[in-house]
Amino acid sequence: MPGPLAWVGRVLAWLVILGVVAALVVAVLVPRVAGATPYTILTGSMQPSYPPGTLVVVRPADVGDIGVGSVITYQLESGEPTVVTHRVVSSGVNGKGEVEFRTQGDANGTPDELPVRPVQVRGELWYSVPFIGHVNNWLSGKERQMAVYVVAGLLLGYAAFMLTSSLRDRRRNRGAAS
Repeated sequence: MPGPLAWVGRVLAWLVILGVVAALVVAVLVPRVAGATPYTILTGSMQPSYPPGTLVVVRPADVGDIGVGSVITYQLESGEPTVVTHRVVSSGVNGKGEVEFRTQGDANGTPDELPVRPVQVRGELWYSVPFIGHVNNWLSGKERQMAVYVVAGLLLGYAAFMLTSSLRDRRRNRGAAS
């Protein structure tokens, strides 16, 4: 029978494994399956709700579903990769009859200078996870995929080790009982 130190080690190992798996599920698997996109908050403009390093997952939304109070991620310029995540503070129709949104960071004193057109909107906030955004930034697409494979391999290796250890202990116990 293993001692208390071995038990604590196993519990800690399982907690680490479960934490890593949960982080991967939240940051990679769920967005991919749901058609959502993960982004990382880089500045303090959305504090205190979404401090820098927060992973925000946005999914596409109909323009009619976006209203005052919605948190959206949008391109600064249509077709460009740079995005911003801010809260909608007003919406309306411009002189051309197009819908526009006024946005503002929660920590900012004034609304953003330029209105946001629907074509710029990448999606509406679905969920957020503090701190995981740092890891998301650190890993590029290929590195993130490799991390998933490495963690899956480590989990399978750990499971195989636990299974063989259990079988070995069972055989040993049967041999001692005979």
